[in-house]
Amino acid sequence: MDKNIDRPSPWVSTIQSINTYMSQNLLGGPRVIKMAWVINLHKALTLPFVAALMFAFQNFSFVAWVYLALHGSYGLCWLLKHFAFRDAKWEVRITWASATFTFVLLATYWIAPFLLVSQIVNPENTIPADWLIALSIASHTLGVVIMTSSDCQKHYALKHRRSLISDGMFRLIRHPNYLGEMMMYASYALLVQHWIPWIVLLYWWTMVFLVNMLSIEASLSRYPEWSNYKARTSMLIPRLL
Repeated sequence: MDKNIDRPSPWVSTIQSINTYMSQNLLGGPRVIKMAWVINLHKALTLPFVAALMFAFQNFSFVAWVYLALHGSYGLCWLLKHFAFRDAKWEVRITWASATFTFVLLATYWIAPFLLVSQIVNPENTIPADWLIALSIASHTLGVVIMTSSDCQKHYALKHRRSLISDGMFRLIRHPNYLGEMMMYASYALLVQHWIPWIVLLYWWTMVFLVNMLSIEASLSRYPEWSNYKARTSMLIPRLL
């Protein structure tokens, strides 16, 4: 492998360092909690959380049920994925303060169902158009498939050989797992029909997803075939030409 590794931009390194400190080392102390436990707890609680909102606000509208089915099933899919092929990066042990911070940060994903079910931002209870609901379901379905299949490929490919993955789900884009997750969370924001969930997603997609992707690419640059692979692929959206 080529030892000339590209260095991420200073701003990427800075944000990555901050993210790592907050999510793993905050305030120091014993490391007895795996990050995976915190993430899995959040995923497991999503379905009952949305259901509890529906009962609390007595909102059993069609769009609320659709949201429950989509976001709730994603949590179950994540748990199934975890037990089938675990992602090693989530097995790191973190401090109690970092565990609390991580859970609270993940809970920002619950802002969307709260706004939808409580109808605070939509007091007229305007139902999304049929085409918008269909688009949300389609985006979510494709997102689950793309994320799960790419994570599966990455897990088993790296399990047998540590090398650059450039085929299968990674043939046209370099980060299909992130694309899939973005498609899923975009489907939830579409159902809410408000700008607030998009602000939450903007934070996640720039300060977390983008930073992680750029850091990963800097690490992958150690492979000799990286330059050609990067030249013929895009980060998230497949090239048409």
